Amino acid sequence: MKIINVVGARPNFMKIAPVVRQMKRCENIEHLLLHTGQHYDDAMSKIFFEDLALPQPDVYLCIGSGSHAVQTAKVMVEFETVLNEKRPDLVVVVGDVNSTLACSLVAAKLGVPVAHVEAGLRSFDRSMPEEINRIVTDALSNLLFTTELSANQNLEREGIQKEKIHFVGNVMIDTLLYCVKKSQESSIMAALNLVKGDFALLTLHRPSNVDVKDTFERIISALEKIQQQIQIVFPMHPRTRARLAEFGFAGKFERMANLIVTEPLGYLDFLKLESNCKFALTDSGGLQEETTVLGIPCLTLRENTERPATITEGTNTLVGTDPEKIIEESMKIFAGEGKSGRIPKFWDGKAAERIVAIICRQ
Repeated sequence: MKIINVVGARPNFMKIAPVVRQMKRCENIEHLLLHTGQHYDDAMSKIFFEDLALPQPDVYLCIGSGSHAVQTAKVMVEFETVLNEKRPDLVVVVGDVNSTLACSLVAAKLGVPVAHVEAGLRSFDRSMPEEINRIVTDALSNLLFTTELSANQNLEREGIQKEKIHFVGNVMIDTLLYCVKKSQESSIMAALNLVKGDFALLTLHRPSNVDVKDTFERIISALEKIQQQIQIVFPMHPRTRARLAEFGFAGKFERMANLIVTEPLGYLDFLKLESNCKFALTDSGGLQEETTVLGIPCLTLRENTERPATITEGTNTLVGTDPEKIIEESMKIFAGEGKSGRIPKFWDGKAAERIVAIICRQ
């Protein structure tokens, strides 16, 4: 069986890594790793591949940046050529980025079966580009691997046949558990002069948060208050840095004495910070899941989440972008009232093992 595993952006790397490791153990699987180049920072991609012990891509499409339409179209054109040349038996896509959608669409039109890892997640907010990518990819997929039972329910409600849906657990957690011990060797905390439990970790990059000036300013006003109580470490996304300059907010950041801004970090450095922080503030998806397994309180700077298990079972709290709510929930954590939660079913480091076993049975 010949399989093409597709990655395009950094979150995909963490999701595909355990799947690739499992496929290497199966003699009847010939697997290729294809990187679309949707995340076009070569240096950061190299660090992530090294941190995750991923082999270098067999195919690299070098797509680069662009609007959603341009990026998706470029991937489709290039991926069609690859499929016609390689003629795989299955295409595996992960997550919800533009490359996920583009490669699923091309494969479906050429009659190549698609497996979607992390299927069925829904924010029910179609203003999010990722939500469109999820819905379309799932509609086209032949095998749908879910991380939580709410995803199964979403898929069944959308008319997906039950026999296509497989609740396998969370490959992001496979990677976290595989790397967490190694991450403690990172020197990032010493380099930033940090003490375990004495800092918060911030990620902020979603267009809905940083591209809207008023929203970005509201979040900054909350950070100004929180950093008076604790150091905040912020590996800043290039998009956020650009908006900071565009909106004239750089001075606000410079005046926050306890805000430590860094360049984007590799996976092991970031995991070292994540596993040792007091709490996390984020608008990303994966961090909500990782903090749940690590037992770290997480405040999500969004009005919704496609990962409800992190709220109903885990350590996640939705705070939106209201400064008062963000500050209020932060103060609860300072008072020792942060959520502790429990680890959801199948978030046990064996999701990729289940996925590959199901693929091999097809």
